[in-house]
Amino acid sequence: MSRNALLDFKRKIDQMASAQEMQELYESCCKELAARFLRKVMKRTPVGKGSFEVERDNAGGVKTYQKGKRKGQVKLKRITNGGTLRRGWTAKTYQEAKGGTSLDVTSAAESLRVARKGRFYEITITNVVPYASFVELGHRQEPGRFVPVLGKRLKNGWVEGQFMMKISAEELAREAPDILRKRFKAWLEAKLNT
Repeated sequence: MSRNALLDFKRKIDQMASAQEMQELYESCCKELAARFLRKVMKRTPVGKGSFEVERDNAGGVKTYQKGKRKGQVKLKRITNGGTLRRGWTAKTYQEAKGGTSLDVTSAAESLRVARKGRFYEITITNVVPYASFVELGHRQEPGRFVPVLGKRLKNGWVEGQFMMKISAEELAREAPDILRKRFKAWLEAKLNT
């Protein structure tokens, strides 16, 4: 390798290692990991059926199905969609999650703020739904109490958590080194080939 080629290589290394470019690389890596985490945790988040009310005719009577598999059954009208907890991962407010807007993991991850703490970079991901921690970690309940929304009495004193966040974080922690290695290799090759 000639002296000029070595000097050119040194110049490229010096240029690609600017603080601004490295900061952008680190932040984009954090956001990619956040997007991957959101995809994993949302996939594991349970979705409820939503809420319904009985349909009534003009006279106030209950409407029923007249034919088909459900003949004779009461007609229900959907009031809210299920999935509020799942939408809570990407929503800004509880009302937005409850409203049923579409989920876009990539833009949600891009909107997150990356904080630098010493040598480390961190992104905080939260679920805006107030009961999210109870679904994640589990909760107590009073056996025998009647719950009108469910239409039945509670049987167990403890409901096990789903651990959707914990499992997703552990899985991503195992995959992150390979993801970052590939990302850095592609970045380095792009910089060296320009």
